Amino acid sequence: MYKFALVGCGRISDKHVESLKVLENEGEARLVACCDVVRERADKIATTAGCKAYYSYEEMLKESDCDVVSICTPSGLHPRHTIMAARAGKHVLSEKPSGTKLSEVDKAIDVCDELGVKYFVVKQNRFNKTVQLLKKALDIGRFGRIYMLISNVLWTRPQEYYDMAPWRGAWEFDGGCLCNQAAHYVDLMQWLGGAVESVQAFSATLARRIEAEDTIVVNLRYRSGALGSINVTTLTYPKNLEGSITVIGEKGTVKIGGIALNKIDTWVFEESHPMDEEIQRANTNPTSVYGFGHLDFYRCVIESLKGGMRVNGVVEGREGRKTVEIIEAAYQSALSGGQVKPCAMPR
Repeated sequence: MYKFALVGCGRISDKHVESLKVLENEGEARLVACCDVVRERADKIATTAGCKAYYSYEEMLKESDCDVVSICTPSGLHPRHTIMAARAGKHVLSEKPSGTKLSEVDKAIDVCDELGVKYFVVKQNRFNKTVQLLKKALDIGRFGRIYMLISNVLWTRPQEYYDMAPWRGAWEFDGGCLCNQAAHYVDLMQWLGGAVESVQAFSATLARRIEAEDTIVVNLRYRSGALGSINVTTLTYPKNLEGSITVIGEKGTVKIGGIALNKIDTWVFEESHPMDEEIQRANTNPTSVYGFGHLDFYRCVIESLKGGMRVNGVVEGREGRKTVEIIEAAYQSALSGGQVKPCAMPR
């Protein structure tokens, strides 16, 4: 049974605790420690999960006999906390994105490589049944040539959300709506569409009192010749409207919508296929934008740790950095007004 520790006991940590509780019942993993600088948060998780609470990350790494550290701290701290865990001999499971600066993400990748520890990045939306079905259709060529991919993340985050913690909306620790709310969608745009050749973006801070953007549009040119767009805002009135991905191809069009890529809105192809019968079964009804994918992601992590090899579906450090590449390029473009090529350095 793999022993996990968790650092950062904020809102996303509940998904990790829930997943680990299921895995504990299955005899695969359990949460042995949690840590947060806010004592009440750590104590709450410790009581719920039956693990030991820590209020110092350094102390937890020193004392805990965990095998893996799940990092749920602010995004800007992910690389630093990854490196600390790796130097303590722990494998790492980091929430999205890997970080807010590509140079820091690359340092974390290098340290994990040097010390021989596994480095996973949570991309739970890849495990949505709807997304899995779309990926399967792409992989077997049902679309023919891909012309366009579109992602809309039209959510709402009131000022009170940002005021809850000083790091929210700050460039160093969080970034804006693209880096925080839309990071999973950026990942899917490159996972489904392939390598991105260039990025052009326009951003604005229209209504929220934060450093970074609350609204952004990002245009992509793929190496395949296809075009893409990502439209993100946290100003949708009065509540979250949609989180969607649309793929338009020579022989097919698919849109996955809902609040968390949980519903197939459009599924049309030139030729029928047995997978078409799976559409309704793929639809789900999540209670939040986080969806249901964390447990499946954890299961693949466990499988990877057991086998010591890459498991299909698991996102490791180098794959996770692709999201940060595109986000950083978009921010550079919004600042310069020109097209920016994502970092082409092979990792």
